[in-house]
Amino acid sequence: MERSAQPIVRDPNPGLLRGLLHGAYDLVWLAALVLLAPWFGLRAAFDARFRRLSRERLALDTPRLAPRRRVLIHGVSVGEVKGAAPLVRALEEHDPELDIVICTTTATGLEVARQTFPTRTIVRFPIDLSWCVRRFLRAIAPSTVVLIELEIWPNFLRECNRLGAPVAVVNGRITAQSFDRYHWFRQTLPQFNRISLFCVQLEEYAERFRRLGGAPERVLVTGNMKADGLLREPTPAHRAKVAELRELLSIDDARPTLVAGSTHEPEESWFVLACRQSAPAARLVVVPRHPPRAGEVQRALSALGAPPQLLTELRRTRTPADPGRPAVVDTIGELEAIYALADVVFVGGSLIPHGGQNMLEPAAHSRAVLYGPHVDNFRQEAALLESEGAALRVSGREELAQALASLSTDAERRERMARAGAAAVQRQKGATALTLRALADRCLPPRGVGR
Repeated sequence: MERSAQPIVRDPNPGLLRGLLHGAYDLVWLAALVLLAPWFGLRAAFDARFRRLSRERLALDTPRLAPRRRVLIHGVSVGEVKGAAPLVRALEEHDPELDIVICTTTATGLEVARQTFPTRTIVRFPIDLSWCVRRFLRAIAPSTVVLIELEIWPNFLRECNRLGAPVAVVNGRITAQSFDRYHWFRQTLPQFNRISLFCVQLEEYAERFRRLGGAPERVLVTGNMKADGLLREPTPAHRAKVAELRELLSIDDARPTLVAGSTHEPEESWFVLACRQSAPAARLVVVPRHPPRAGEVQRALSALGAPPQLLTELRRTRTPADPGRPAVVDTIGELEAIYALADVVFVGGSLIPHGGQNMLEPAAHSRAVLYGPHVDNFRQEAALLESEGAALRVSGREELAQALASLSTDAERRERMARAGAAAVQRQKGATALTLRALADRCLPPRGVGR
């Protein structure tokens, strides 16, 4: 481990100019809220869920917690929340008396957080208006703040410094596009010199953080923690869910099961069309990235002449699915169990310029993996799997159909890819231990003392 640096617990950017800058930033937030207030008010009047979301984002419903040694771990959505799991387990083992609060922004992130951390306090991240951030942090009273991957906001960082809570970015990564945007504003906001520690996945990312203002002694390459969370012994609950889904979705060894995971519009239609062309006898399962899109996906597939069945409806009726119709998973927290049932997995967000989704998840379940050309957000993971012969990158819909045709009929090739993928993920393990060591050395509150 490189030489240590003291945590940042005071505002490193004081002065009138910085105060005016944050004041102007607050005015932009206020202007946006005033302009959108009529729409917000109308929607809140008729939508209880939106009303609750609005109050949470304004930090009006944040629970006030008793002061104690506490770590606030923030991940913006599902991927980051799941990526935090190995670190939460490591912190629990390292210091059982440490209170851990999980924070996220999206509705799906909250649902996954509640499933993944049922005994922990789960809160919604506030909008970055200084008054809301201040109210939020005073209610939670964190000793340390941990941000998964990046997700930084100017007022949030400033108020953490003023509160005396060091901020760490863990499993950090920053794409070339994000770096360019941050670099343009590096002298103003969001001020990377407010962060005490950067634990990042790659040296490439480390260099970008240094150039943005992260002092070299604060930037450490610790690896990708997601690998530590993927290769765990299946729990009884997981095995039970896999068995239930196998029966409910009518999955058996008589036909290959082809899964499209974390898809975005219109990838579901493209996937089903490719399968109809290349593997008409296969069992098809589609898992949209955002379950509220399930109705939209159902209509799109029905328009193709392939009316799907929704998992919620199958569960309600307790009727096994028709294997000749695609199944659409319209619930949260099922993806890992679905991957465990697949023969081939296409990972979505990659046939469109979205940046891809995490292809290590199906690889860790010993599945042959496919994805499209747009994997900018997961370049490291894609390069790892491809170098080991565990995944295929297709250029578009035509190549997807060809790959599905080949893999659906070649069990031996699927098995080779599956073994290679699981082995590749296994070799990435260890990042969580390095991250925990850095946090304990630099940011976590000492044992046996108050906040």
